[in-house]
Amino acid sequence: MKTLTLLLFFFGLSCQAQFTVTGVVRESEHNNPLPFATITTDKGKTLVADVDGKFSTDATEWFTVGYIGYTEQKRAVIPGKKSYTILLAQSNEELKEVVIEQHNKVNALIRKVIYKKPDNNPRERLESFQYKTYNKLLVTANPDSIVGKIDSIYTYERLGKRFDKLDSTDFKFKKLIEQRHLYQTEKVSEFKFNKKQGLKENVLATRMAGFKQPLYEVIGLTLQSYSVYGNNIELVETKYAGPLADDALFNYQYKILDTVAIDGRNVYVVYFTPKREKKKRKLEGLLYIDSENYGIAKAIFRVKNVLDITSTHVFKHNKELNLWFPDEKKLKIVKGNNKNDIKILGETIKFDGTDNSKKTNREKDASDYLYLISESVNFEQEYNIPVKINHPDVAIEIKEEAINRPESYWNRYRIDTMDNRSIETYIALDSLVAKENWEKKIFLGKKIINGYVPLGIFDLDLRDIIRYNNYEGFRLGLGGTTNNKLSEYFKVNGYGVYGTKDGAFKYSLGTAVRIGKFSNSWIGGSYTEDVREIASTSFATDKKTFKIYDPRPINISTFYGHKTWQAYLESKLLPKTESHWQISHSSIDPKFNYVFSPDGKTYNQFNLATATAAIQWNPFSDFMQTPAGRIEVDKRFPKFTFQYTQAIAGILDSDLTFGKLDFRVEMEKNYLNGQKTSALIQTGIAIGDTPLTHLYSTSPNNLDKDGVLERITFAGKNSFETMYFNEFFSSQYAIVQLKHGMSRFTVFNAIKLSPMFVTRFAWGNMENKDEHGGIEYNTLEKGYYESGIEFNEIYKGLGFTAFYRYGPYHLPQPDRNISIKVSFVLNLF
Repeated sequence: MKTLTLLLFFFGLSCQAQFTVTGVVRESEHNNPLPFATITTDKGKTLVADVDGKFSTDATEWFTVGYIGYTEQKRAVIPGKKSYTILLAQSNEELKEVVIEQHNKVNALIRKVIYKKPDNNPRERLESFQYKTYNKLLVTANPDSIVGKIDSIYTYERLGKRFDKLDSTDFKFKKLIEQRHLYQTEKVSEFKFNKKQGLKENVLATRMAGFKQPLYEVIGLTLQSYSVYGNNIELVETKYAGPLADDALFNYQYKILDTVAIDGRNVYVVYFTPKREKKKRKLEGLLYIDSENYGIAKAIFRVKNVLDITSTHVFKHNKELNLWFPDEKKLKIVKGNNKNDIKILGETIKFDGTDNSKKTNREKDASDYLYLISESVNFEQEYNIPVKINHPDVAIEIKEEAINRPESYWNRYRIDTMDNRSIETYIALDSLVAKENWEKKIFLGKKIINGYVPLGIFDLDLRDIIRYNNYEGFRLGLGGTTNNKLSEYFKVNGYGVYGTKDGAFKYSLGTAVRIGKFSNSWIGGSYTEDVREIASTSFATDKKTFKIYDPRPINISTFYGHKTWQAYLESKLLPKTESHWQISHSSIDPKFNYVFSPDGKTYNQFNLATATAAIQWNPFSDFMQTPAGRIEVDKRFPKFTFQYTQAIAGILDSDLTFGKLDFRVEMEKNYLNGQKTSALIQTGIAIGDTPLTHLYSTSPNNLDKDGVLERITFAGKNSFETMYFNEFFSSQYAIVQLKHGMSRFTVFNAIKLSPMFVTRFAWGNMENKDEHGGIEYNTLEKGYYESGIEFNEIYKGLGFTAFYRYGPYHLPQPDRNISIKVSFVLNLF
């Protein structure tokens, strides 16, 4: 009995020590919440309620609640009472003052802040700086918020309810969360900046619970904006209009809530909210503005929709520079109002969805208490000193030693000593990941997404197993490449396939040696006997992405055979580029009725010796260099692709001389309302004795059959859906494609629509048309037009498209201008 009494006594002490007062602040007239009200406690602490007026404090005797324009209220803490509703009444005197301030002061204040951004934004004000950052990310829950009871589950029948089983989910979850977090990562980085080279993050150490090698794609995700002064604020891979953007007063309305002291300086507390109340992506929050230099001392950004996100930026005032410099950052994510599952961090972390839009009495389950929290603390700041940045074209660099730091290294940089729950998290997850073989499964998943299945030292290429086209029929075979298990410095690749319709065997065999690790430079060679679509344009730098099905080639029947020797060099040495340089010799055998007659000579078959240079340039994207290679972590537009090919007669029995210059630019703009506009411009010119096999056909994708229904096939990505195969050929061409996608919306249940409006234009010209005999075709001097709509991913990845052909090449039979296709998108992310 004494032991029990003693246990109850200590339990009572622990409860008292952990006693927390929670509350909500509302205005008394309409009972609406007052966002970001100021709460002061008996312990001298000052805190701010959230956007819903909710707050939590450890006050034990009393607390006061204030809100400008309302009468301050002091409340005593009643023993045993945890939750309080504070109703504030408007103060007429203060309200008049607020109105005056709103019109005469706050807008002028924000204009001043925007005007003074060059003086207060460290990246504009300072010539250089560097500092280190310790970051810790947790997925966890507060054990005290979970009841942890065992529920009885009943089955309801005609005669009443019948006991079925006990549900111990909440009980087990509480026990688990008392011992450890669900997940955690740590990172130590060094940030360097100078005005000439920009900002770069060097990751000095990184650790993910359970993983010997971190998931580099997660490290590259942008969870919070680096700066609060930008025209956009980014939260969890989503951009919002910035409250300090150049046009901020057009998008936001502001209210001065209070004046407080930070670092001994008077600071205005300004609440901002969008002017358009029905805005889907609604960002609101607080700006703490220095009353003297108009710099930001603290900023809180809040988004509450699918996810409930709070981002906090804390700055420290440097007296010598009279500058507020970033000191801490914090991000917290909990589940918002959403009936679907929520996936963030590339599905690494998933919240179970519930529909909170319906007013039900549903009790909270364990998943409702989960949250993600990321905290960063800066230290060792240095300003206006010589800062040299190595590899400035790479925004984030992770060296090999960063993933194997000893515990002594981490202890040098951790702000607080690691608690027992964090220690247990690493131990438990290291064991769990090893037991479940998660690393191997993730590695396998990445390989499959890229089109490979690892089999020991060999990666099997899924693209070579089975394909179909109208010339070869089913194309069956095997292919692949050796992987790092054999060697990191050389590889052997190849394939062998058989066409069931043409009855021919095709193959390729090649090898390459790595000559640069950082630049991922390889030099190699290959021999190939295969077939290729005539007049097709492919850029050597394009990644050969894996597709469950490749819709457009299914209907192609016009190919040429080639036997090709090739030597090449590929590299990422030039900043923000991928380049491919090659020389090749090919024997070309058209598999259709064709005769090429340049300068009085006649060719049914011919040899070509060519040299090709191709460069993919993404000047505005951010890249991350990892021990496993380079990753494009922030894709920005426009992107440019250049390719030049020169064929020379007389070298290795080459018959023809011609040159081809190809160019492509891709543009994309994502709007804050969820819509997206993209544009594609592609052009090419062939000069000299160029055979039809190597000219341009502008990607047609329509069958030459009567009746709209007979022409239904699968839609391509950027192909002309109403243009018939082999209808047009060009020696010079240009295509323009514009797409505008609307926000995705649910029609009912699992049926969702995301309409995409598409317009395409093509122009072409054919030099020396009479040199190409044996095939009938048209040219595109008058300009080709088609427009339509795509409804992609309506259900389980399936959708449909509808396009109409108009303009100079409009056909006399109305139905011949209409194209209806099935679309399919396999979303692996």
